[in-house]
Amino acid sequence: MYGLIGKMTAAPGKRDELVSILLEGVATMPGCLSYIIAKDTSDPNAIWITEAWESKASHEAALSLPFVKEAIAKGRPLIAGFSDRVVTTPIGGTGLRPPDRPR
Repeated sequence: MYGLIGKMTAAPGKRDELVSILLEGVATMPGCLSYIIAKDTSDPNAIWITEAWESKASHEAALSLPFVKEAIAKGRPLIAGFSDRVVTTPIGGTGLRPPDRPR
C-alpha cells in the first residue's frame, strides 16, 4: 500500500470551497482505499489530507483522470500553500478497505 498525509492551506476564506472541490468524485478513483479531508482546528484556512492507495502507481494514475485534472485546475487558485507532506505505508485500521475487498 501507499499513503500520503499532507497539510494544505487555502487562501483566506476559501477553505470550504477548496474542500468541496477536493471531495468531488473521490469515491470513484480506482485504487483509492481511503481519502479523508479534515479541517485543521487551529488554522481556519488549513486542511489535512490523508490518503491510502493500493500502490504508488494507482495514485499516480489517478492524477491523470479527467475529473482529477479538472479538480486540480479549479482548486489551484484557492491554494495558498502546502506543508508537512509525508509518504507512509498504511498497514490497516478502521475504515481502510483492504485491496482484495471491492467497494
